[in-house]
Amino acid sequence: MAQRDWQTVLARGGTLVLDGGTGSELRRRGVPLDPVVWSALAPLTHFDVLRTIHADYIAAGADVVTTSTFATTRFVLEAAGGGDEFAALNRRAVAAVREARAASGREVAIAGSISCLPPGFDVHAYPDERTESAAYRELAETLAEAGADLLLLEMMQETRHAPLACAAARAVGLPVWLGVSCRVGAAGALVGFDFPLVPLSATLDALLPFAPDAIAVMHSPIAAVTPALQAMRARSSVPLGAYPEIGDGSEAADAVTPAELVVQARAWIEAGAKIVGGCCGTQPAHIRALAAAVKAAESR
Repeated sequence: MAQRDWQTVLARGGTLVLDGGTGSELRRRGVPLDPVVWSALAPLTHFDVLRTIHADYIAAGADVVTTSTFATTRFVLEAAGGGDEFAALNRRAVAAVREARAASGREVAIAGSISCLPPGFDVHAYPDERTESAAYRELAETLAEAGADLLLLEMMQETRHAPLACAAARAVGLPVWLGVSCRVGAAGALVGFDFPLVPLSATLDALLPFAPDAIAVMHSPIAAVTPALQAMRARSSVPLGAYPEIGDGSEAADAVTPAELVVQARAWIEAGAKIVGGCCGTQPAHIRALAAAVKAAESR
């Protein structure tokens, strides 16, 4: 099978397949998730399961695989009593993807995930701005040194903390993808997924000056994806992406079948998406169906 270099695919206008949910997949496979840091501890507590999940997504056809570092900034780990494990945990997270990639023989890209998750999911618990900025920079540098090929900023959805993460990621020198989360608000306007008073337009206006190499709508309800892509395209010409949430792994996550996700993804690709995948609730079967659909479309 010919290898697909991710940067070449995007440069030529092709479509990349991103992996699916990691935290929700850990939960589906019986791994307990921490109430403060979600799946952050898995690289140390369930490394083999985590590596297998990454391997399953690669086998399903993912071109880009995301590290389980959504909640691994130092200040978030400290809220769970795991601050001393920061370096080991993040390096093991990247190692899990690297080992899965090496075993597969495929040249998939490793996306180092960084979010603005507050300590204990409490938006009033952020540290001071200097400490917060330093923590994002520390995580970005650690992921880069461990072997990430790009940095993926996830669940960016407001204008105070997200710019700090964007600045930190951009300073490291790796390609940066911006993942924005939103939902359709009460008046029909797109707003932050967890910040209903922040319009998506305001978030984009605050973050696009950091010149991301790609922009994706992620961890968002399917209904918000197409209008969010349209809003992004109106403001930027970089490659767009879409990887919505469809569940949390606590049940069978069959509300959206792989075939149904493919139907949706075709509409996103028509709306300009060049990166497609899934977030919470998405399983390897969903990614396999997406990869097959992308391959079939390219062969035509």
